[in-house]
Amino acid sequence: MPLLSVVIPAYNEQEIILKTAAAVTQVLEDAGIEHEIVFVNDGSRDGTWDAIEQAARADAHVRGIGLSRNFGKESAILAGLRESRGDCCVVIDCDLQQPPEVMVEMYRLWEQGYKVVNGVKSDRGKESAFHKLAAKAFYAAMSAIVKLDMRKASDYKLLDREVVEALLSMPERNYFFRALSEWVGYPSASVEYDVRERAYGKTKWTTWSLFRYALTNITSFSAIPLHLITALGCFVFVVAVVFGLIALVQYFKGTAVEGFTTVILLLLLIGSVIMISLGIIGYYISKIYEEIKQRPKYLVAVRTGEKEQTEKGL
Repeated sequence: MPLLSVVIPAYNEQEIILKTAAAVTQVLEDAGIEHEIVFVNDGSRDGTWDAIEQAARADAHVRGIGLSRNFGKESAILAGLRESRGDCCVVIDCDLQQPPEVMVEMYRLWEQGYKVVNGVKSDRGKESAFHKLAAKAFYAAMSAIVKLDMRKASDYKLLDREVVEALLSMPERNYFFRALSEWVGYPSASVEYDVRERAYGKTKWTTWSLFRYALTNITSFSAIPLHLITALGCFVFVVAVVFGLIALVQYFKGTAVEGFTTVILLLLLIGSVIMISLGIIGYYISKIYEEIKQRPKYLVAVRTGEKEQTEKGL
């Protein structure tokens, strides 16, 4: 029977690890699906790892790996996919906001031949108006950049082993799982689900972390911000030509004034454009610097049932 691997990244989720493991196992056993559960402790500062070890002792389906520090969700997902042994893999959040029951429908679609099965939110649950607006704007921008519909994208999805291997073969360090799993282009299907309330705790995503996440992913997939510099340069050139013509007309009419305010405004405008342009270029250079260093995306420090060890996640 095919094996389904369930990859669950976890960061400071000690209260819910056991409940999540039990819920996933119950759903898949009831459906008669052979499975394993791979928890990835992403450098949690609470008792998440102890809870994962406890879950592994209580359920033979459960395994866990602990990263040496917090590398971020994208790296944790990648570590879990590399650790998985299944013929297909499902990535699901630890907080049970994504209902485990949907995995059964995903698995049935995989049996029909689909290589990627996306979990699509029918709604975004209880989020602030600002958060919903920001998410909508981000995914609209990403959809335009990658030429794929990502307006309802999430990390909740099933991937065939062939797709997993394709993702693992990609060498880039700035890893955007949601977009890359769409970019690979294998036959895909979608399953809708309603977002549930968190069983415990609160979201780890702040407005600032979401902004950084968006900025990193947009720049890793597109050079459009660099092209905007050219557009800004053209705009400033047009403004300069207009003001130059006005100054010449005033000069030849003999009505020219000192124009101190105009000079200051032009200097501020040009200076701002230059600084913004340098900032965008600098950000891309920093990403190039990260790529050429070729550091591993994560480091595994420990596995359940094994002595502590360190392994590069190349």
